[in-house]
Amino acid sequence: MRDPARWPAYNAAQRGRPVRDLCRRVLDLAGPGDGRLALDLGCGAGVETAAMLDAGWRVVALDPAPGTGDLVREVVGPGDRGRLAVHEAGFADVSSLVRPAAVQLVHASYALPHVPRAVFDDAWRQVRAALSPGGWLAVDLFGDRDSWAGAPDETFLTRAEVGDLLAGLDVVVLDEVEEDGEAFSGPKHWHTYAVVARAPG
Repeated sequence: MRDPARWPAYNAAQRGRPVRDLCRRVLDLAGPGDGRLALDLGCGAGVETAAMLDAGWRVVALDPAPGTGDLVREVVGPGDRGRLAVHEAGFADVSSLVRPAAVQLVHASYALPHVPRAVFDDAWRQVRAALSPGGWLAVDLFGDRDSWAGAPDETFLTRAEVGDLLAGLDVVVLDEVEEDGEAFSGPKHWHTYAVVARAPG
């Protein structure tokens, strides 16, 4: 997404789509939520947030786009809203919204790549710090052969850099995909990594 001002329109357009595969995979692996705490980063319209709530998780959902709270509450059923906290905030705010090692599941589908490279390392540090021992991490990352690579407001990683980010985690899924396809802004060449990992303990 080249124009940050388009995020509200992008999020609104996501209503009604299926739950992303990455979210389904980590929910299957993590098992029933049973009131455990999940963090949905870049929650958009709340499609994955609703899936986590349906699976029994409590969810803290973050997205910096204006109108996020209203969008998510439209998707989430009234009976689930007591287990939901929505914040119009970004990755830089994670440490102020959840305690260290308090989150049993962190999910970020196609959100982390849109963190500028200059602040990506700090954002990743906050994500890792939020994860509890035994907690699950599910993220999509952009590779360095993506057609958007080089954009200063986004982060693109080599396979080795992805490995460095995951050091100390038990990696369950690491799928690298490279293909031509569509983005919200039009055709592009995708180079992505889908990751599911678990913290030791």
